[in-house]
Amino acid sequence: MNPTLTQMHDHRSIRAYTGEVMPKSELQAAFEAAQCAATSANVQVYSAIHVTDPDLLAKLVVISGGQEKVAQCGTFLVICGDMRRHHLLAQSADCACKENLESFLLCTVDASLFAQNLALAAESLGWGTCFIGGIRNDLAAVGAVLNLPQGVYPFFGLCIGRAAEEPWKRPRLPQQAVLFENEYPSDESLLELMSSYDDDMAGYYEKRGATGRRWIGQMEQFFTTPRRTGDRSFYESQGASLE
Repeated sequence: MNPTLTQMHDHRSIRAYTGEVMPKSELQAAFEAAQCAATSANVQVYSAIHVTDPDLLAKLVVISGGQEKVAQCGTFLVICGDMRRHHLLAQSADCACKENLESFLLCTVDASLFAQNLALAAESLGWGTCFIGGIRNDLAAVGAVLNLPQGVYPFFGLCIGRAAEEPWKRPRLPQQAVLFENEYPSDESLLELMSSYDDDMAGYYEKRGATGRRWIGQMEQFFTTPRRTGDRSFYESQGASLE
């Protein structure tokens, strides 16, 4: 494999950190590389908030469900969809800036592509990373903590820091379960592939000391009830339209 593929294969979510802060020069270099991600029509509807204030980090730890790594990683960012700049341009030009489901999807896709680039760039510089979906536990609280204006939609956090652990590499679904040729496969073949993957994950969990844990059982529980049902109302209160 070439160095880029090797770096991508080496990814692990790091949940224990030394606390070392990423130097500003390296963060800026990683950020510049992240901005090279694809963006639909060059709209660039994303932003990142680098949270350095200990009091704000402590509040985000609570919001994220007690994830202490948010404050301990060294460098923490909140990744946002961001229509604010476009609304300001529209106001200056005295024209409309109408949001709908498509504009919200653009924010989601652009922010995700940017964030993945940022994580890969940071890891190439020797830093560990972990995405934090827990900030969506209470988006209104996140908005208040970060003083977010209309048009800014926090999606997830990103921890960057020196790893204080060496996690096992977690198996992924077999490629046949996610890459299809010409048409979507039958339900039977997908179920068979997932069953095989479940066995791989059982071996992974056993190595970690979690004998008896199964991936399929987790997935069956994960979507049993709707999760974070307040997301829509917060995003709409920020000006998003999902119509």
